[in-house]
Amino acid sequence: MNSDSDLQIAGDILEVRHLLQAPREHPATVAEFVGLSRSIAADRSQWEPLVQYDATTRWYHRLRTGPGYEVWLLSWVPGQGSGLHDHGPSSGVLTVLEGTLTERTERGTRALGQGAQRVFAPGYAHEVINDTLEPAISLHVYYPGLTDMPMHMPGHTACTAPATYDDIDAVTA
Repeated sequence: MNSDSDLQIAGDILEVRHLLQAPREHPATVAEFVGLSRSIAADRSQWEPLVQYDATTRWYHRLRTGPGYEVWLLSWVPGQGSGLHDHGPSSGVLTVLEGTLTERTERGTRALGQGAQRVFAPGYAHEVINDTLEPAISLHVYYPGLTDMPMHMPGHTACTAPATYDDIDAVTA
């Protein structure tokens, strides 16, 4: 009688190349985009030398592109904010690299400290602001690449905020 428990693999499974998936060169899932963001955040040499601060406008730099996605590096001096906006058809991952940013949505306000991540769906409306006395740096991954960033009027109820993944670890589990 055959059963799953009777299955045994003879030899080295790593030698059975046709059964193994090749590692992806680019992310394709939410968890992989979160992982990309975490790996860039962990390697300061990729982004720290590029950071600039501008007191007149938010500074940003496109750090990387891939098939259908973009990675942006932003700096925020005290008082700088994005205004209430969404990202059109793009989903995103926001990771705070240094400092603290505040995210405001119709659901409430949340402080995002160093290492905090937010994953959001297309049409998710929020405002991000540095309301501390220290500069902040953030990393943003958009899929598909950011082509539209519609601004919204505060208190305007025509835009709805789709759910985000509040527990990033659940996304990557």
